[in-house]
Amino acid sequence: MSMLETAGMAILRQFDPETAHGLALKALRLGLAPLPAPVRSAKLQVRLAGLDLPNPVGLAAGFDKNATALAGLARVGFGFVEVGAATPRPQEGNPRPRLYRLPEDRAVINRFGFNNDGTGAIAARLDNRPQGMVLGLNLGANKDSPDRAADFATVLRRCGASLDFATVNVSSPNTESLRDLQGAEALAALLAGVMQARAGLARPIPVFLKIAPDLSDSEIAEIAEVAKAAQIDAIIATNTTITRQGLKSAHSGQKGGLSGAPLFEMSTRVLAKLSHLTAGEIPLIGVGGIGSAEDAYAKIRAGACAVQLYSALVYEGLSLVSRINQGLLALLARDGFGSVSEAVGTDRDRWL
Repeated sequence: MSMLETAGMAILRQFDPETAHGLALKALRLGLAPLPAPVRSAKLQVRLAGLDLPNPVGLAAGFDKNATALAGLARVGFGFVEVGAATPRPQEGNPRPRLYRLPEDRAVINRFGFNNDGTGAIAARLDNRPQGMVLGLNLGANKDSPDRAADFATVLRRCGASLDFATVNVSSPNTESLRDLQGAEALAALLAGVMQARAGLARPIPVFLKIAPDLSDSEIAEIAEVAKAAQIDAIIATNTTITRQGLKSAHSGQKGGLSGAPLFEMSTRVLAKLSHLTAGEIPLIGVGGIGSAEDAYAKIRAGACAVQLYSALVYEGLSLVSRINQGLLALLARDGFGSVSEAVGTDRDRWL
């Protein structure tokens, strides 16, 4: 981390978390954020669901909910970027405060509740996206929608023409009863509607499914079967957790989804189980608690073709992206792998 980035991070920590997040996005939009030099190597290149990624390190949804900082994010060095979640209509989300730093735990708790500008505003920004980045959108549902399942298809129809992939998010804990859509019957119906909407696009794109970490083995198995039947292109494992085991921070009792370091083991075990169940039929993206190259490498060896970051950026800054990619190159060389794809799933059984 450069001195400039260190100073900027220190200044941001003087503000409440949501204000600091808004300032970070503004700095990206204005070109004021210190950006790391992208790490380029053929060994880092990944093909995921038909997408050619320059490296396996992506940005998870939630950082740029409204797609307002795309130009800045395109220069950070991510292999792919996911914005959103977007809902058909704008919504304010839950009352503030709704974002908490847990520095003692290297974690974050949020209960935003899909606050976003709605598909009208977001689609216009996506239409003017920078070229050369792999860009996806997290699809969500309005809290007061009479048909939440239909909302996902609505967002895809409106925004799909400007995307490289879309993610069905039925795993946020911050919209009441949303996770009920992970049940086999409800999920199959929802995905059928999304796939029908995708078929209507002039350029059909890959559709990913993002699941929760708080699932039983039988629920994970059901989701794997539904995803295979629906021909989902990839599964993102996982979203935030509602568990609170072993936390030290004074904010540990706050309601919402917990992300960051405490999520690492739980999310990696779900990832490994999915890898075992799908036997390579569905590519997997590992998310949850990644704060170093070693963490990203562990996800890859547990079965992930690519990974995503978010919470660690709060503590490590955007230079973490290049540090992880540089570290991955060293780890691949240490273990004799010629590429990321050669390492995928090679240590999966340790997590089962």
